[in-house]
Amino acid sequence: MKSISLYLDVDGVVCPFGPVGTTDWGTAWQYAGVGLMEVKYAAELVGELNDLSGCAGVRCVWLTSWEELAPKYLCRAIGLDGRKWPVLSSGDQAGGYEWWKLDAIQRDIEKHSPERIVWIDDQLDSEDRAGAWMTILGRRILGVSPDPRRGISLTDILSIKAFLDSGPTEQWQHGER
Repeated sequence: MKSISLYLDVDGVVCPFGPVGTTDWGTAWQYAGVGLMEVKYAAELVGELNDLSGCAGVRCVWLTSWEELAPKYLCRAIGLDGRKWPVLSSGDQAGGYEWWKLDAIQRDIEKHSPERIVWIDDQLDSEDRAGAWMTILGRRILGVSPDPRRGISLTDILSIKAFLDSGPTEQWQHGER
């Protein structure tokens, strides 16, 4: 059985910053109250993420500054089945010089040894160290860096599904979107 780890950010990915118009699915943005704030999201995206998380051999992992707040509050608010996903933490690195998410994902991959990796974060194409590391991993990893004003697009979902179904087809190039 295949072993895939899918790492997911929240802000700019699941919940875009100030989205306008309609979602990539042609529907209106949904609003949900999450504690003291309100987030926008695409209901169809949540459905797609729920489907992906149910695929055999796929292990979904939170890799977001929301940390424990994502499974505790966001999932219930938007209907995402991610309450039991593991959460990677910044630990002692919050506010440090290096990007804590790269260090966290590297530790998790070393521990779990997935055959393939999907990393979805709107900051990927602006983090040089992450881009260099992903280049070393080559076809083993698919990096998705959505436009933070739109979040994960339908095209991104189709690329992820193709990667899961048939394996890696091309290497992610730093700076591509």
